Amino acid sequence: MLYLTGRKALAGKPSLDVCSETGRARLSYRRAEEIFEYATRLLANPLASPEDIEDLDGWTLHRLRHSALTHDAEGGTSTPMLLARSRHASVRFLERYARPGVDAVARNVAERDSAARRRL
Repeated sequence: MLYLTGRKALAGKPSLDVCSETGRARLSYRRAEEIFEYATRLLANPLASPEDIEDLDGWTLHRLRHSALTHDAEGGTSTPMLLARSRHASVRFLERYARPGVDAVARNVAERDSAARRRL
């Protein structure tokens, strides 16, 4: 995921920091985090009213990144690929993000249950 500024990049900006399609510059991680956190305040607090938005906390890009890892793990992505994507060196650090939910475990068991396959 890449967050871009609303304007074209200034001349001399490194090409990796410029979108090749739009010519807009990449936002800094700090600024992208601020925007994402603010934009998700009401989503993260569904019982709050819009008037309380300044007092609420939203989601972080870090949380978003690890949520994606959890979904990938539930979808069957291999451990080496999860390690590479998360940039963790050890499976131990990956454990907290690769916890499949109840539905994912049930789906996995059903797919691998030989008795259930015979009934089909």
